[in-house]
Amino acid sequence: MKTWFTADQHFGHANIIKYCERPFPSVHEMDRTMIQRWNERVRTEDTVYHVGDFSFQNQGNYIHRLNGTKHLIRGNHDHKRMQKNGWASVNDLLFVTVSGTDIVLCHYGMRVWHKSHRGALHLYGHSHGKLPGTSASLDVGVDCWDFFPVSLEEIKKRLGNFTAPI
Repeated sequence: MKTWFTADQHFGHANIIKYCERPFPSVHEMDRTMIQRWNERVRTEDTVYHVGDFSFQNQGNYIHRLNGTKHLIRGNHDHKRMQKNGWASVNDLLFVTVSGTDIVLCHYGMRVWHKSHRGALHLYGHSHGKLPGTSASLDVGVDCWDFFPVSLEEIKKRLGNFTAPI
């Protein structure tokens, strides 16, 4: 059983292709690719923390086609009417511990967070790779990870390679 993190799929959102310069000819191809890549990594028994902006339209078209137990941390496109339909939990902010690592999950990037001075990590989305991470915070959105969910090991590796700007 593994734990995965992801954000910002924007399933069904044709204009996100243009806004984020995604390499897809159509929303259908984008959605198909992201579902395929999710299911390549995530197994039925895995847990996925989705850090917001899951879908632009009816989430039911997508959520039941994706493997894993899914937890939503709401983003600005995740309306209250989308709650619980296929989600194990729905929150605006969530504090979890995975493999001994404390993690604060919020759709929006923060510069300070609960236990940040005690080694807790912060994972966010929303910025589509435009907000640089730090040595303890990182964008887990699909635009930063070739449209795949990402593991804690991959996150820690990228955080370990962080170099502060001069």
